[in-house]
Amino acid sequence: MSLPLVYHDEYSPPFPDGHRFPMEKFRLLRDHLVASGLTSDGELRRPEPCPAEILALAHDPAYIERYCSGALSREELRRLGLPWTPALARRTLLAVGGSLLAAELALEHGLACHLAGGTHHAHYDHPSGFCIFNDLAVIARYLLASGRVGRVLVFDCDVHQGDGTARILEDTPDAITVSLHCEQNFPARKAKSDWDIGLPRGMGDADYLKVVDDTLNYLLPLYQPDIVLYDAGVDVHRDDALGYLELSDAGLAARDSAVLRHCLEREIPVLGVIGGGYDPDRAALARRHGILHHSAARLWRELGLG
Repeated sequence: MSLPLVYHDEYSPPFPDGHRFPMEKFRLLRDHLVASGLTSDGELRRPEPCPAEILALAHDPAYIERYCSGALSREELRRLGLPWTPALARRTLLAVGGSLLAAELALEHGLACHLAGGTHHAHYDHPSGFCIFNDLAVIARYLLASGRVGRVLVFDCDVHQGDGTARILEDTPDAITVSLHCEQNFPARKAKSDWDIGLPRGMGDADYLKVVDDTLNYLLPLYQPDIVLYDAGVDVHRDDALGYLELSDAGLAARDSAVLRHCLEREIPVLGVIGGGYDPDRAALARRHGILHHSAARLWRELGLG
């Protein structure tokens, strides 16, 4: 079988022209992966919307209801940075469902990737930074509560700190939060992850990759997680509009391959989600996000997974 990839046709609902969040990137990523021959549309796994009772493992039920019914306050919408529509609300539930499905597939096959996910700024009872519900925290709580795993490690390589994930999971000792991020970047007030690795502005490929290798060589043997949730944000790229690091395309490919290899060679299942990316060139952005999936597919074949 081929590498399990999860996507839904409603991931890119209609959005205001010129909005700084690139909602079309999910559709463009699907198009890129199909055009490049990595997958076909028929091979993509389609998720169901995440049920409210599973969302409530990581979020306030009143907040879930408020968002889904379109009753967020003006201040909450300002913190979110996205306009509410019924299509976006459905897309949000589908995307969390997609991360859950991809996590199940990763446990079954050793590796799976989502064509969305990584909404790490969403908090227990409010949205933030384009993030509504925190799929990483939901997955961690769901897998632990269901007894599927005994320990989850979130390895977040988005350029921004995973503050929502850290705060939601701070009292969940078997969910280990690790955030590699540009220290001088959003959010201004950082949360406390289990492991925060703040990086200086301007860091390039070689220094960044050494941090990734050193961190995983230390933490994976220390915690021996049953699954790693990998947020492969591409806003660390030198051309990203909201990041201040200097990674190249080759650096992203080396990072993604290194993270996946560190996990898979230790026989730790790993789920990849795409995280942030904000290049105004949406086609280039989609190709950049696709580096994760191409890197995963190469390792899938090399290691004979599935």
